[in-house]
Amino acid sequence: MRFLRRSTTETPADDVNADVVDTASTTGKAYTPGKGRATPSRREAEGRKRGPVAPPPTSMREAMKRNKQLRKENPVSKDDRRAAAKERRERMMSGDDKYLPVRDRGPVKRYVRDVVDSRRNILGLFMPLAILVFLALLIPVPAAQQYITLICMALLLVMAIEGVVNGRKISRACRERFPKEPTRGVGWYAFVRASQIRKLRVPKPRLRPGDPIPG
Repeated sequence: MRFLRRSTTETPADDVNADVVDTASTTGKAYTPGKGRATPSRREAEGRKRGPVAPPPTSMREAMKRNKQLRKENPVSKDDRRAAAKERRERMMSGDDKYLPVRDRGPVKRYVRDVVDSRRNILGLFMPLAILVFLALLIPVPAAQQYITLICMALLLVMAIEGVVNGRKISRACRERFPKEPTRGVGWYAFVRASQIRKLRVPKPRLRPGDPIPG
């Protein structure tokens, strides 16, 4: 009789269980369904966490107020600040580009400093000469003041000529040595460097007078 027969459209339970086992075996235990969206980058996640970026300060007073607020939110001990300032000072004096002012950064400026520091320049007497002129004004002898003034004027003229000549030579050498680097203002930079007392130069000289310039 027909009603005793098994329907051919029904799926056996064994087949259903087999399909489930096959799906589980193909996906694996570590299978994770897709989220339907791209995973945000680290920068986006940090931006959402921190919130919108504040606009730059419009005045010095506002900048100082923000710095004060940051110090309150992230308190740092005096010892840590002193240690950080000391480290920055040491790195700057050693010539580390990361801690130097913008005007002293780059291979061109480093080369100019080496050239100036490896020579003995008459221009290095500029500051002592200025002190001498000031002391001469305190001498109550007009004749002595005149002689000292004439000597200082002659030395200043020699220093100016030396600074101009050395500036042109160093500028020409920088253009030949660094053809792809900007060399504008190199001559003036050499002039200012040479006019400073050797012990007061920042960063400290790497070379002594007479030392060869590193390649």
